[in-house]
Amino acid sequence: MAVAGRERHKVIGDVHLLLTDRQGRVLLGRRANTGYEDGAYHLPSGHLEASESMVAALVREAKEEIGLTISAEAVRFAHAMHNSSSGGRVAFFFLVQDWDGDPANMEPNKCDDLDWFYLDALPDRMIPYCREAMHHIAAERKFSLYGW
Repeated sequence: MAVAGRERHKVIGDVHLLLTDRQGRVLLGRRANTGYEDGAYHLPSGHLEASESMVAALVREAKEEIGLTISAEAVRFAHAMHNSSSGGRVAFFFLVQDWDGDPANMEPNKCDDLDWFYLDALPDRMIPYCREAMHHIAAERKFSLYGW
């Protein structure tokens, strides 16, 4: 039974790459020249495109942003966060520990630094929802709400 006057929400989906090295560090990039949170660190990430699986989006974003080839088999789900921004969006975080290539900044017009960080020593300036998600991931919580 539909409720009159209610419009269905269209969810925006984001994928986030937790690329971890053998020392347990995660790769973060510092945003630059984007107009949103410039100077803050964030995971390699991007929007899910129409007719694209989350894993395909993650593989694509890894290639576009940091020049790595990741196989779908190497992708492991880590966390989902329902974020209140833009009326509600869902961010999916995936762990990858095996890849081909060396991380490189493929988008210098949007990112001015790539660096590895331990989960217990994240940079001071991060996009807030990303920092919170990282804490949930470190605590092995698979789902969280942010901003509701």
